[in-house]
Amino acid sequence: MIKSMKTRRTIGNAVTYTALAILSICWMIPIIYLVITSFRGELGAWLDGYVIPKQWTFANYTKLFTDTQLFNYPRWFMNTFVIAIFSCVISTFFVLFTAYTFSRLRFRLRRKMMNVVLVLGMFPGFMSIIAVYHLVGLIGLDQSRVALVLIYSGGAGMGYYIMKGFFDTIPGALDESAYLDGCTKWQTFFKITLPLSKPVMTYTVLTAFIGPWVDFIVASVIMKDNYNNYTIALGLFRMLERENLYQWYTAFCAGAVLVSIPIAILFIIMQKNYVEGVTGGSVKG
Repeated sequence: MIKSMKTRRTIGNAVTYTALAILSICWMIPIIYLVITSFRGELGAWLDGYVIPKQWTFANYTKLFTDTQLFNYPRWFMNTFVIAIFSCVISTFFVLFTAYTFSRLRFRLRRKMMNVVLVLGMFPGFMSIIAVYHLVGLIGLDQSRVALVLIYSGGAGMGYYIMKGFFDTIPGALDESAYLDGCTKWQTFFKITLPLSKPVMTYTVLTAFIGPWVDFIVASVIMKDNYNNYTIALGLFRMLERENLYQWYTAFCAGAVLVSIPIAILFIIMQKNYVEGVTGGSVKG
């Protein structure tokens, strides 16, 4: 019986690993194609009878930073980077404070406020984008990068659920011990709660950065025809328009590869926090 159970377990593991390997290959194929096409010397989006380029070149990457008369890729890249950085910082603080308030503090209407936020969060954000556009226009911020930062970070506190759930798992006895040692609520939050919350903070920072980095709908409505304030998503989309597709498709692939680099670097830097947050923690001293 034991041998039979081991055999079934081995077969089950083999099937699972095979399925995961197949899914990984399917997931990697578009990325590999994108990278290969970014080095392709032939123009156009479609090739007859072959996938591997016959000519390899770095010209597509060079073109993005030198041929800026029609598509100013460097400016769009910096626009997106600045917007993403400010939105990430502000959004992370909003989520932290909102989640900690609902998790640790008890006050009147707390439950009702949480229910209201939960209901509002069920509606997609783009439903109100026209109204938001008119509001930012009334205060003179339409077609500006500041408007995008405010929009991306303004409602960030509504996404507090995951972080609140994590805060709920931290024993309240730690807070009480800190209070007995003379810590204020701010000191307890920064010295006790945050060091234990590195994994969920990493998740929050990554999502807050990636959101503005890849967004298209909000940026397209707010920026309209303000070419200089385009984000990278808007700019890359313009490269795929019919009149530009043949000349700029390979450059689009190169631009898409470059877009992924900041996200990959951020993840590599912050992934260690998953381990440190579990094994490190706070030390009373």
